[in-house]
Amino acid sequence: MRASAVTTQHGRTAEMDIHDIVRELNAVLGSTLVAALSGSKDRELPNRWAKPEGPEPRDHFAKRLQFAHRQWALLAAADGDQVVRQWFIGSNPLLNEATPVTAIREDRHDAVARAAAAFITGDIDE
Repeated sequence: MRASAVTTQHGRTAEMDIHDIVRELNAVLGSTLVAALSGSKDRELPNRWAKPEGPEPRDHFAKRLQFAHRQWALLAAADGDQVVRQWFIGSNPLLNEATPVTAIREDRHDAVARAAAAFITGDIDE
């Protein structure tokens, strides 16, 4: 995957309002998965975060949400939303068979980014 694509998507996500980020993730992954990857135990909290005047996620939740959004956008551009949803919830050999949702919640962002790049390029031997 080209570094410029990653940098461009990072900039796009960084410029977005957190409520918009959560709204997009909720639409593709569902609020239960969004809660899980953020680390929230409240499955309804992402629905409140998605409202324009709703509460903002705490910093550690927001960082995970922004990271997940970047990965989702890069993967969706290559394979579409349905494939990406399956990628987020499926066990991944590059993450020691953990799901990307779990790895994001555990703040293993470098490993998830490598796994996403390998999925996009088809190079799973990274």
